[in-house]
Amino acid sequence: MNSLNKYHTLIIAIAVGLGLLLGQMTAIKSFAEYLIVPFLMVMLFGLFLNIPIKNLLSSFSNHKFISANLVINFVWTPIFAYLLGLFLLKDHLSLWIGFVMLMVTPCTDWYLIFTGIAKGNTSLSAAVLPVNLILQLILLPVYLMLFFGKSGSVDTEILWESILLVLLVPFLIAQLIKYWSFKRGKSELMEKKILPFFETAQIIFLALAITAMFASQGEYLTDNLSILYILLIPILLFFLINFLISRYASFHLKFNYEDSASLSLITLARNSPIALAIALTAFPKDPLIALALVIGPLLELPILALVSQVLLRLRKSSI
Repeated sequence: MNSLNKYHTLIIAIAVGLGLLLGQMTAIKSFAEYLIVPFLMVMLFGLFLNIPIKNLLSSFSNHKFISANLVINFVWTPIFAYLLGLFLLKDHLSLWIGFVMLMVTPCTDWYLIFTGIAKGNTSLSAAVLPVNLILQLILLPVYLMLFFGKSGSVDTEILWESILLVLLVPFLIAQLIKYWSFKRGKSELMEKKILPFFETAQIIFLALAITAMFASQGEYLTDNLSILYILLIPILLFFLINFLISRYASFHLKFNYEDSASLSLITLARNSPIALAIALTAFPKDPLIALALVIGPLLELPILALVSQVLLRLRKSSI
């Protein structure tokens, strides 16, 4: 992963501050909301372009690891996130929905940095990214309908329209361009120029989308600063308990240090860009859902940095 992603937290924080500042200008505030989805679509296009879907089948070669990944990320985590929200966020439905959307989408890109820092098995982690990406695209709307369909907050038609617009379209375009470059003998150009550019630019387009969102809807944050405190405990509990779950699974499955570190980080890191893209299009009249998805990474990334150091300490003590 490129070095710019190491400053993911700082870039997001700057984007939030810049958006709040620009939102004070009426001329900018009035059209900023129309820039959010286009920026997110370009960001997701770059993400899909850099994920090797052709290696999808290879991700199943390590049966124990893929099984642990699938069970924790797509069975345990959705139920756990929902129950955490039920106990701690039931009086704040929008934040509950945003919290669940964040927690049910495993990260598919920059979390590899933390795996590398922790001396984990980055190759194994990278191999399972395609299956995690495909499953979260399919299952996110299923989780939303299952958990919140009866609340009246989830409009099925709008939800599927948002998925088609901000996820399926960039995904298909990315795959078509990769296929075209291969057929036209442009693979070298793709590998050396286009892919590195979009890998670096992903965080920039995400920051632009966040800036636009806070420029148009920033008053919801300034008027609801208490959401930072409301989300703090469920987010901390999620990471603490899921870390312990991953460690227990690694011990039970007899993983070596590298594989166990990879499992810990692949079951902790979350994919806020994809969840944010859906939230902004599926819930345009409920910005608190999107705000939960922006605030989440501001807390998540320092936690992942801390977890990386904890894993290194565990590695040192076991040598």
